[in-house]
Amino acid sequence: MKFVDEVKIFVKGGHGGSGCVSFRREKFVPKGGPDGGDGGKGGDVLIRADKSHHTLLDLKYQQHYMAKNGGHGSGNNRTGHGSEDKEVIVPPGTVIKDLESGVILADLTEQGQTYVAAKGGIGGKGNAHFKTSTHQTPRFAQEGMDGEERWLRLELKLLADVGLIGFPNAGKSTFIARVTAARPKIADYPFTTLSPHLGVVKYRENPSFIVADIPGLIAGAHQGHGMGIQFLRHVERTRVLVHLIDISEEPNTDAWKNYVAIQKELKSYNPELLNKAQVVCLNKIDLPHVRENVKKIVARFSKKEIMLHPFSGATGEGLPLILQMIVNRLNSE
Repeated sequence: MKFVDEVKIFVKGGHGGSGCVSFRREKFVPKGGPDGGDGGKGGDVLIRADKSHHTLLDLKYQQHYMAKNGGHGSGNNRTGHGSEDKEVIVPPGTVIKDLESGVILADLTEQGQTYVAAKGGIGGKGNAHFKTSTHQTPRFAQEGMDGEERWLRLELKLLADVGLIGFPNAGKSTFIARVTAARPKIADYPFTTLSPHLGVVKYRENPSFIVADIPGLIAGAHQGHGMGIQFLRHVERTRVLVHLIDISEEPNTDAWKNYVAIQKELKSYNPELLNKAQVVCLNKIDLPHVRENVKKIVARFSKKEIMLHPFSGATGEGLPLILQMIVNRLNSE
């Protein structure tokens, strides 16, 4: 399935039905007076979060959502029928913004949570409402009101417990493939991950948790460089960040500079991200030139009061300790 996490849609509530101009015409009831009924209410457009959906793909190809109009009133004081609401289904974690102003209108994070995106118009009153002692035969009625309409931007921010961050080729896809049933694309070139992947981890007797494999970040990501802001938004929902560092290839062979660069991108995008619990890991220690420098790198991080956890995503060495650290961070939240 193609992962789509940002779309724009047009929503329009139904037009209210018109009121009716009618007069009683019954045998033995001369000049029976006005009996025009009211128009029915137009349908609303509702946006509802449902776990059955995992992407905004459907909305990318169908951008217009319009509720039906209310029914017109009729004689004998009969009110027009109210129209059914039009429902738009989105995944939990969807943020709804006004396209023009950028104002956040709703944040649907819970199953079944609903937002009225466009209200239907109220039906017009029939001529029976306008009868007075001095005007007993009103020959007019109200038209129904227009429904609301607007363009919206929908942004999906994944709901995951743990987010994997790091430069391209840091081993995030290998990590999630090793500890979950997810099978992301793995290759020896950067940006193999073009969309986030989710996987469920069950470690020993601890409650399971969800891990998101976030596509690789680069310098300037907060300004849209590389995958940029398109995927940084998914980090916002996570409770714990796992920062994977890879020093096996140029140009990112300095572990500390590697770490600082990613932290800078997080801070530039949203300073609150640095308040999240982090587990910092050095990957690919199965490679000889990485293993021989592990002690020196761990010591350097220790001087900065940061605990660095060496491991190998390829062989699984050191992974149990990292999973336990993640569980501890989640339990302390």
